[in-house]
Amino acid sequence: MARSALAPSEYDVQGRLNSHSAKAVPAPVALAFESSGSRSARGALRRSFRQSGTKRVTDEQHRVPGPGDGDGLGIPPVAGVPWQAGLALAPPINRATMAPLPWTSNGASESAIGTSSADPGASEPARPVDQNYWQAAGQFRRLVLVGLVLTQTYLATSLMATVLPYQGREPLEIAIVTLFAILFGWVSAGFWTAIAGFAIVLAGHDRYAISATAVPDAPVSPAVRTAVVMPICNEDVPRVFAGLRATYESLARTDLAMQFDMFVLSDTNNADSRVAEVEAWFETCRALDAFGRIFYRWRQHRIKRKSGNIADFCRRWGRNYRYLVILDADSVMSGECLSTLVRLMEANPGAGIIQTAPNATGRDTLHARAQQFASRVYGPLFTAGLHFWQLGESHYWGHNAIIRVEPFMRHCGLRRLTGRGLLSGEILSHDFVEAALMRRAGWSVWIAYDVPGSYEEMPPNLIDELKRDRRWCQGNLMNFRLSVMNGLQAAHRAVFVSGVMAYAAGLLWLAFLVLSTILLAVQILRDPQYFVAAYQMFPLWPEWHPEWALTLAGVTAGLLFLPKLLAAIAVAAHGAKPYGGGARLFASVLGESVVSMLLAPIRMLFHARFVVTTLCGWGVAWRSPPRNDAETTWSEAWRQHGTQTLIGLVWAAAVYSLNPGFLWWLLPVLGALIVAIPLSVLSSRVSLGRKLRDAGLFVIPEESRPPREIRTTMEETRRADGALPGFVEGVVDPAIVGLLCATGHVRPRPKPALRARRATLVRAALQRGPDDLSPADRMRLLCDPVALAQLHQNLWTAPHLRFAWTGVRASRTARPALRPAQ
Repeated sequence: MARSALAPSEYDVQGRLNSHSAKAVPAPVALAFESSGSRSARGALRRSFRQSGTKRVTDEQHRVPGPGDGDGLGIPPVAGVPWQAGLALAPPINRATMAPLPWTSNGASESAIGTSSADPGASEPARPVDQNYWQAAGQFRRLVLVGLVLTQTYLATSLMATVLPYQGREPLEIAIVTLFAILFGWVSAGFWTAIAGFAIVLAGHDRYAISATAVPDAPVSPAVRTAVVMPICNEDVPRVFAGLRATYESLARTDLAMQFDMFVLSDTNNADSRVAEVEAWFETCRALDAFGRIFYRWRQHRIKRKSGNIADFCRRWGRNYRYLVILDADSVMSGECLSTLVRLMEANPGAGIIQTAPNATGRDTLHARAQQFASRVYGPLFTAGLHFWQLGESHYWGHNAIIRVEPFMRHCGLRRLTGRGLLSGEILSHDFVEAALMRRAGWSVWIAYDVPGSYEEMPPNLIDELKRDRRWCQGNLMNFRLSVMNGLQAAHRAVFVSGVMAYAAGLLWLAFLVLSTILLAVQILRDPQYFVAAYQMFPLWPEWHPEWALTLAGVTAGLLFLPKLLAAIAVAAHGAKPYGGGARLFASVLGESVVSMLLAPIRMLFHARFVVTTLCGWGVAWRSPPRNDAETTWSEAWRQHGTQTLIGLVWAAAVYSLNPGFLWWLLPVLGALIVAIPLSVLSSRVSLGRKLRDAGLFVIPEESRPPREIRTTMEETRRADGALPGFVEGVVDPAIVGLLCATGHVRPRPKPALRARRATLVRAALQRGPDDLSPADRMRLLCDPVALAQLHQNLWTAPHLRFAWTGVRASRTARPALRPAQ
């Protein structure tokens, strides 16, 4: 039944609330008032766990307690209101340490290694089991990659030097050739990675693939427990719990379901989202009968962002689990995928992290659909190629991956980077660093590129994608400082460098284009120079070779486009029907190539700005990205792309005035900058994305044949959208107040200063109403069960005050009933 702050009679509490008596408040609120005694909501909950005589919650405890179940706590029954004593908010704390090692440590000292503390019954080894059979092959493959890239880059750079008037002998030309060599080497590395991936995908396997090491239905010891954790912070609550529910239901259909627990780890500091999270957690648990299986933990102090949230979990409950699966707020994983990851870990006791290759799905904007298509078609080639070169020293992307808890806690604690400025302080992009530390300690890190059932979502538009890139850019630049860390493997040093190049390439490309334009101006405005070197005996005639330039441009374009064509061929070889058919598949590849070509110069300018501003010490706020199909307004596009459009117009006019023929060379770049505003707006339109889907373009299998997990996620998101409560309901609705009291902590003997602050806060809330409360005051109310209960009681015993609050949301849409578990 839907909850409404204006219809309390549904919960059989109207008579109690109208009696103007303190004893009439609902039982959950009454529990918060017991602060003068020795128990609190959370304390009573923990005692109920301890009295059960086991750390695990039994099947009987999974049910929602009914009337009378709270009698042992002295709580009178109220129809329809569950008791905190039966709400399994979190398991009992089983503390362990996760102290970061010094950056200068080699990661494998005896002091850092001891007996395992995680699930001793499972006999987890403290040291990694020697399974480095792949190392020789990995080193040989990487040597081959380096040789191919260097050879190809040398040939292309030599050709580039001959294109220039003085064959790369002038200082300006030397700078251009140097930049070209770096950029071409970066493109070449991506090209050969795609070629290696194409060979693996076409062959269907790689002898060193981690996925081939486990028997599909191999038995797993009941002592092996896995925690699935989802760190969130001010996220789209309906989408978060829809994905969580889809994952839980899928996992329930597997034979390992009872060996998994799920945790929502909240760092939310928005009062509306905080209330919605608690309500959504309770409703999800009630619908799935999952109390004691899905837990909710809210951190009051947001230390170290996501990595700190994970570390907090490990310190509290890491001992209880052998493995840890980390999800993002937009992640969905099938139960089969999760079970496979556990079996892979069991079959490979030397593996510390196994990363899946998530498929992007769930978006309808044109921009997101193009990105989803690219990820689905080209992604398998590049992830297989990364596996081919890296093997057990692979990437870890921070989500949709399984981690061995014990070595993670011992070796992957993150220290602050010393110094001042934005390249110091807390680690931001923690995933690359954790993978490097895990491998430094001797544990392998793998990409399970061919394990299906892992999903994520893409940013809905270009501006949101660039906001995400701004955060990642700062994090990757910080991580570059660790590339010289003691004991680090060469493969992970290369990962740090590639993380920097992902954004520095934009700055280098911009510098290359600017210097090329300057060279054009110099050649036109300055008299020819025939002697450009000291002690030069014979004149050097400046000579352009446009035909060689065309050859070089064609080679570069081939390196960029050929992997996309090979990816489409690989998809067609395995069946193109899920992608709309063969003709539409190749038409979509062509269309995506045009879109990416237009967006590349825009990304170039933004990435160049990100690198420069980060190095100059200009910070950026880390906010959660949107989890829905957000469209870009024209005003927002003008603010974000107006300067780029001006740069494109001025640059084009300058080049045209110098040499109209040269403008054709720069037109793909400058033209994209000039149309950046309409391109950004139109590519964010949902209507265009859906029209292309109806036409069979940019179609992916997750749309043509959506897995059950994706269907469930979409259905639950639509069902709950716009119906979750906010801060006002969290103060007025008796049942939601009870839930919030259960998640709070009541001090048995509050000091006078705390009592005074609490009274001041309640008084201010009554006088000012919800709209005039600061965000900090709202959160303080939700964090203090006694203050929240006092405010709630005052509102229900004073109708004129209650109207000032409930009038804010008098027309709130009732929440639809959740679908029962299937």
